[in-house]
Amino acid sequence: MPDLLIELFSEEIPARMQGRAADDLKKLMTDGMVEAGLTYASAAAFSTPRRLCLTVEGLLAESPTVREERKGPKVGAPDKAIEGFLRGAGLTRDQLEERDTSKGAVYFASFEKQGRPAPEIIAEVLEQTIRTFPWPKSMRWGTGSLRWVRPLHSILCVLSDEASSEVVPLDVDEITSGKATYGHRFMAPNQITVNGFEDYEAQLKRAFVVLNAGERADAIWEDAKNQAFANGLEVVEDAGLLREVAGLVEWPVVLMGEIAEDFLGLPPEVLQTSMKEHQKFFSVKNAKTGRIERFITVANRETVDNGATILAGNQKVLFARLSDAKFFWENDLRVATSDMASWTAALSNVTFHNKLGTQAERIERIAALARELAPVVGADADEAERAAKLAKADLSSEMVYEFPELQGLMGRYYAEAAGETAAVAVAAEEHYAPLGPSDAVPTAPVSVAVSLADKIDTLTGFWAIDEKPTGSKDPFALRRAALGIIRLVLENDLTIRSKPLFTRADMRADSDDLLSFFHDRLKVYLRDQGVRHDVIDACIAMEGNDDLALLVKRAVALEAFLKTEDGTNLLQGFKRANNILSKEEDKDGVEYSYGGDVKFAETEEERALFAALTAEGPAIETALKAEDFAGAMSGMAGLRAPIDAFFEAVQVNSDNQTVRRNRLNLLSDIRKLVGSVADLSRVEG
Repeated sequence: MPDLLIELFSEEIPARMQGRAADDLKKLMTDGMVEAGLTYASAAAFSTPRRLCLTVEGLLAESPTVREERKGPKVGAPDKAIEGFLRGAGLTRDQLEERDTSKGAVYFASFEKQGRPAPEIIAEVLEQTIRTFPWPKSMRWGTGSLRWVRPLHSILCVLSDEASSEVVPLDVDEITSGKATYGHRFMAPNQITVNGFEDYEAQLKRAFVVLNAGERADAIWEDAKNQAFANGLEVVEDAGLLREVAGLVEWPVVLMGEIAEDFLGLPPEVLQTSMKEHQKFFSVKNAKTGRIERFITVANRETVDNGATILAGNQKVLFARLSDAKFFWENDLRVATSDMASWTAALSNVTFHNKLGTQAERIERIAALARELAPVVGADADEAERAAKLAKADLSSEMVYEFPELQGLMGRYYAEAAGETAAVAVAAEEHYAPLGPSDAVPTAPVSVAVSLADKIDTLTGFWAIDEKPTGSKDPFALRRAALGIIRLVLENDLTIRSKPLFTRADMRADSDDLLSFFHDRLKVYLRDQGVRHDVIDACIAMEGNDDLALLVKRAVALEAFLKTEDGTNLLQGFKRANNILSKEEDKDGVEYSYGGDVKFAETEEERALFAALTAEGPAIETALKAEDFAGAMSGMAGLRAPIDAFFEAVQVNSDNQTVRRNRLNLLSDIRKLVGSVADLSRVEG
């Protein structure tokens, strides 16, 4: 079985597109070949800045000959329908076969589909892949019609086995396939002729090209760590930057440079962000002080001076960039230490949303809401209000204008410089959190108050103007805001009634609909925690379901109870009682809700059940009032045996109507007591 090697060689492919492009090449080619009958043993794709590569092992030499059968129109159908079927099948009328089916006589066509050699199929699929490749952005060049991310220079397409190799003939807009590729643009620019993947990979490495992006990334990281360690420092980890830099070079050469003394006093986050965004440098810090002292850059070539000229050029550009950052920092500090309120005032000219007013108006709403939330979360009301008014002031700063990703963090620095309390300063940074499911949740009371107020204002505001998420579209990240509130409430164990808070935040918002949205988000969150959806529904159906912490405690306790034998059997007993009672109430047209009377009990099992309800009822009620759901479930466990015994020994629909009504009222007592914990009718099983 032959192996296939494909390389599409072009000008530099943007680093952010390379991984996806390699995956697309693999999928399009393998899917196309398999659909045409060419199966294979394995496939792998690779990318460098100038090439996409696919290797396929164990490919069939030709597609197999297969016999196909197609069902056609009914016998007696119009001639045009029959002729169309014949054209599609490539047959004549005398080749059709009539068969009886459940729907009458039908024409069938049977024919043999001849196999085709692998080169013919590969050329066809590869041309289609190149012409329809799903680049996020593409371009045309010269006079041709072909579109590619950057000008495509050559196509390498080789089928090989142990004995020989052959070029798969292909011509795409006058770019013909061959066995040739090229090494490193500067260090080995000459043409290379290859005969298979192993030969290709080995020759590229000799020509200063590391084909595997993961291997390039590993080499960069290990060399960077070693150089930093040799100087008593450590590299700041950044997986995204590492992937990007590995996509910028074919032959990575790691160089470490120094940061001028003028800039070492800048906040480390400013240095790190500036170097990453502008020059793709890794930051190197002193672990003892946390100060960023050096940088790592990755060149794409070796030089006779061991990178000295490259480093000198990079340091010159870095000096200019960091001079700008230092200018922003010093200007911002002057404003922060004199009058931070001027930044907040400037936000009156910044629109948050054309239907929700300016950022300044929004800040006033958040401040009022944070003050109201402060007692609930254990924060000082004045401090929470002050923190909310200053939390977004840094949006007007020069540093955040240049580096928006530093919002919040710079707010903390500026608040500290202005002499604000530690709680106010920390809230400026933390009130955006949590931003994602793995992000840390603030626990400082002032931060929690401001974060909740910020997110609640966002949600109620967009609900008020009917800008809700639809399907997969959520342009204002409202699902993320709701999940953030859920995590803030649960992880800080806060008791908050949501609906009144929604109304307080914006009376125009439909609080019932917004609460339903929260319940949907909560279901997703709890499913990830292992709580069944039907258990969550059973708890949502209860009163007080706008207290998210209470709802979750109830759901977790019920989930644990239902996993026990007592819980499973009690659920069946409840469902049996509920089904019988509902059926008889429908039949009789009355509601049996007056409670049973033990004096009408005829059996020991009835009397035992009355006794159990009398004994456990108050304990369950007391536990629920104390929000002790585990205790309530424990009380319910005491009902399991008497309910089981009752249904085994007692016929509810007695001929004695007084006894029958009493037993139905007893079932109503079961439904009412067990249903006070959760609506078990919504639980499956």
